[in-house]
Amino acid sequence: QVQLVESGGGLVQPGGSLELSCAASGSFFSIDAMGWYRQAPGKERELVAIIGSAGNRNYGDSVKGRFTISRDDAKNTVFLRMNSLKPEDTAVYYCRLYYSDRGGNANAWGQGTQVTVSP
Repeated sequence: QVQLVESGGGLVQPGGSLELSCAASGSFFSIDAMGWYRQAPGKERELVAIIGSAGNRNYGDSVKGRFTISRDDAKNTVFLRMNSLKPEDTAVYYCRLYYSDRGGNANAWGQGTQVTVSP
């Protein structure tokens, strides 16, 4: 079983920065991709950013140029650096892990961390 522990959310003013982190633990053979999704009230969950095992990155259009995803494989941790935050970035941010274990390919979600961008 895999556990994901997220941290770093909070309240920030427009134009400010935050960094989220998500640490994975448990039983898995390897981690493939690690990503961040977000869900605002009344909206569907959407991709924010994802990073593959080779370091390849993809970003949602609304965050390109402002957010940066990175990973520390030694610590099984993924980070999301968020700069130039806007009120529309307000959402619950979820970490997602794509991994392999004895059952094959699987994925897991974190519990979510609230990010609020407001004056």
